[in-house]
Amino acid sequence: MAEETFGDMVKIVVDVKREIMAIGGEMHADAESLLLQDGSRQDDLWGANLYPDLSPENFIEYQSLLNIRPRLGNRAIEIESTEIKNKIKEIINKLIV
Repeated sequence: MAEETFGDMVKIVVDVKREIMAIGGEMHADAESLLLQDGSRQDDLWGANLYPDLSPENFIEYQSLLNIRPRLGNRAIEIESTEIKNKIKEIINKLIV
């Protein structure tokens, strides 16, 4: 899947409440839209990038424009909350690793 879009990377959006995710798309907003149509809440969606060829410790990059949410305390493109990062990693490990 990575080769089809960005070579070594796949964009994902994770619903941390429902513990589901959408994989692929040209932009994180594509996956976000699918999850919103499926009943996810905006505040529960976080974007990341997967690098399947990297080691398990390094294959998740917690960056997406979707993550800039000042009202939720995340003022950067990278997810700042360790709790949210850990939840995303847990969901990814449960669903695809």
